Amino acid sequence: MLPIVRTPQALTEAMEAWKRAGHRVAFVPTMGALHAGHLALVTEGLKRADKVAASIFVNPKQFGPTEDLDRYPRDEAGDAEKLRAAGCELLYAPSVATMYPPGFASYVRVAALPDLLCGAARPGHFDGVATVVSKLLAAARADVAVFGEKDWQQLAIIRRMVADLDLGTQVVGAAIVRDSDGLALSSRNLYLTADERARAVALPEALARACQTLRAGGDVAPALAAAERGIAAAGYARIDYFELVDGERLTPLRAVTPGARLMAAAVMGSTRLIDNLAV
Repeated sequence: MLPIVRTPQALTEAMEAWKRAGHRVAFVPTMGALHAGHLALVTEGLKRADKVAASIFVNPKQFGPTEDLDRYPRDEAGDAEKLRAAGCELLYAPSVATMYPPGFASYVRVAALPDLLCGAARPGHFDGVATVVSKLLAAARADVAVFGEKDWQQLAIIRRMVADLDLGTQVVGAAIVRDSDGLALSSRNLYLTADERARAVALPEALARACQTLRAGGDVAPALAAAERGIAAAGYARIDYFELVDGERLTPLRAVTPGARLMAAAVMGSTRLIDNLAV
């Protein structure tokens, strides 16, 4: 059975004990509802450290008032067993009251980056992400923390925050894990009906076609427009964005430059899906 701690003090003590024993430690923050993509983060952590701890916390501060906080899938016991089987040796699973006790009044905001892309559609979302991740990393004091590249904007914001605040943890991005048809694994894929799931693959297909066009020297604007037409034709209800951006600053690009990345977000049925691809 995977050991579970529920206070920041207990997490700190466990991680520091590993360090005193000479171990390099990795930390994998999650919101649970774990799939193969999350477990790949544990695998990546084991490549870079001797011990891996993970957290499960569904963070209310990164959900908007009309978003899916109440129905977000939760299965602590099942997730703990998946983590144990993947090689994780400790789970941090705090309550909301532990993370945000009465009187909590502090927030972390990374300037500019949260206002772009997903941030435009989800105001305040990345402030909630930055706040909770700063608390998790401060308690874990890990040598390395592993995040998935599927949410590239989140990864860029966390990297900026960790560097700016001198948190002392190396932030590592792990490659997107995809299903056999190319759809990026996501806990929210569970919301898709069978028909929506079949049509959702249009998003990674559009990214792949646009990437191929741009790598071949095609113009950016027509490639992006063609991608959006393909996504809309598949029955996506809304396209929040399909853009070529600088991978660090997240600002739009009119031509391919080193580090450029295609970023996309669209809604299939009632489910908002995100994806990205390096160009």
